Amino acid sequence: MKIFLKTTKVICFFTIMVFNSSFAQTTPTNTYTIDGKINFMKLTDTGILLIAHNDGFAGIKPESNKLIFDFKDYGSVKEEELQFIPATPYVVISQGGFAKLSSKKIVFDYVVGKQLFETKENGWKDAFSAQVFIPQNKLIVSGIRTSKEKFAMAVGIYDLVTGKEEKLIYPVEPGKVTMGSVSVTGSIFMKDNLVYIPTSKELICYDIKSNSRVWSAKVDDLSWMTADESGKEIYGFENTNSGDTKINKISSTGEVLWKDSQKVKGAVTRFEILPQGIAIVSDVADKGGSVFSARAESKIMMLSAKDGEDLWDKAPKTKGYVQHFYVMDDGILFGIQSGGINKISFTGETLFKKPLKTGENIHTMALTPKGMIYITDSDANIIDLKTGESIWNKPIKYKNASAVASTYDAKNKRYLISTGDDVVAIDENSGDVKTLSEFKFEEKEAPNSFSVRANGLLLTSDQNIMMLNFDGTKQFHEYYKSPGRSTFGKIMGGVMAVASTAASVSMAARAGANKNSIGQYNEYGREADRASKMFADIGSASFDYMSKRFKASAATANAQFILTKLDDGVGLVKINKDSGAKEKEIVLKDKKPEYEVDEYAGVLYYKKDNNTILSYDLK
Repeated sequence: MKIFLKTTKVICFFTIMVFNSSFAQTTPTNTYTIDGKINFMKLTDTGILLIAHNDGFAGIKPESNKLIFDFKDYGSVKEEELQFIPATPYVVISQGGFAKLSSKKIVFDYVVGKQLFETKENGWKDAFSAQVFIPQNKLIVSGIRTSKEKFAMAVGIYDLVTGKEEKLIYPVEPGKVTMGSVSVTGSIFMKDNLVYIPTSKELICYDIKSNSRVWSAKVDDLSWMTADESGKEIYGFENTNSGDTKINKISSTGEVLWKDSQKVKGAVTRFEILPQGIAIVSDVADKGGSVFSARAESKIMMLSAKDGEDLWDKAPKTKGYVQHFYVMDDGILFGIQSGGINKISFTGETLFKKPLKTGENIHTMALTPKGMIYITDSDANIIDLKTGESIWNKPIKYKNASAVASTYDAKNKRYLISTGDDVVAIDENSGDVKTLSEFKFEEKEAPNSFSVRANGLLLTSDQNIMMLNFDGTKQFHEYYKSPGRSTFGKIMGGVMAVASTAASVSMAARAGANKNSIGQYNEYGREADRASKMFADIGSASFDYMSKRFKASAATANAQFILTKLDDGVGLVKINKDSGAKEKEIVLKDKKPEYEVDEYAGVLYYKKDNNTILSYDLK
């Protein structure tokens, strides 16, 4: 809605396109030969195309005319064995398991093509977990070490620049207990140089700088942990079998600070440590386990940091699932998926004169110079965050949208909302609203992207691209028919094919940001810059590569790629966003290829056959 960078997953079927047009491309830029049969391919956040095949694991960089690596030590690699660590160049490959009596884990840097960790080579019989910590750039592994004295439960710490093992921590001395008597029960937590290990017996704190066990606390079975900014207060969460959560608080010296653990109804989804206390959102599912049913709801609480007691006599009623949750200077602002926005002080008093009624599905809550804008499926408004009242005469109502996309027109000082078959323009100052344009996209599509261009307003969907003048009149509308319904059914087969990595910019920025902090309505350039700086600060060749990639603007920013049925089959066309003109057609000589588009580098990767990938320059 707010970001014009498209991510899709499809398998596409082509027949040979025969054209005399000068823009038709039949010769690939590069050809890559894979020794084993290709199982699948995936374009990653880093721009590296990864290929899992029957004999191993290979990678392609957009600027390289050959494979940058092809590892065959792992045998056949399957898609479900891969865990990609967001906003990093790392993938964890998990093979084996109970059927083979041991599980093998490999951590691989796919930017430089280097294996950083492998269980057997590093002395592990079985690896239960492998966690990556950023910005420390450390890998922490828990599992069973091979040992002359039977088995030994251990935690290992590895440097992810060199792959070197830095520390081995034994929660229990090897040989003292048999396997299974003490186990790591949840996610390990790392804060600065301190590593917190939750076990079935106690919580262990280890200092990797001094290579010493600092303390242990009589808190067991924790599932996950977090800490305040100073690292002096640690909070441990235990997910119970009933679906509820127990919370414990431990000091940096290992003292259990709360006499009793605090039990919270449901699963904790938001947790914010504030000077006034601990703000918590928990989601309570219905008996069927869904948090989206009419009977499911979220609960908002404020706990005392001193003893864990509930500070509010009366918690705000949500009557639904909390979709937005933001901590502000004077209180907590939240929005409900089924409709409604409210704000409550840190002491539990409602700050709005009355709860704000909204339509369902709040797509956007963001700050503007005038107040906070919200956009739902059926209404929009800018409200005063002190009172909850509209800064305009009345909220903007429109018919229930089939799809919502919005943008801000700075030159004309207005907000623009596409509801599926019209564009509503809202004057920023007065709130006056008018229907700017009515339109119809073919195949009953609705715009999934809306942006302001230098020469007009651009609306796009999978098969349609339309440019409006600023007064709402139509400049052009180009439509390219989709593949037949039977073919389209096959397209949704679940394998990654057309994949733009551009949208991962915001994901990368959020990886290091406070998810409970409300943002500005249009700040995506800032997010890209933040992501770039975050990568650069980590200080390795791979993160430096990612930093440079995210600094660059998309190579195909002025183009839309559409899969369409042509006279001679199905093909991919490149359309100029500003003119609607067809600029290029990629001609492929295979009826059933998979392909992926890298918008940053301007490259199309096409699986010609079971052993060959071709690349095409889209620029």
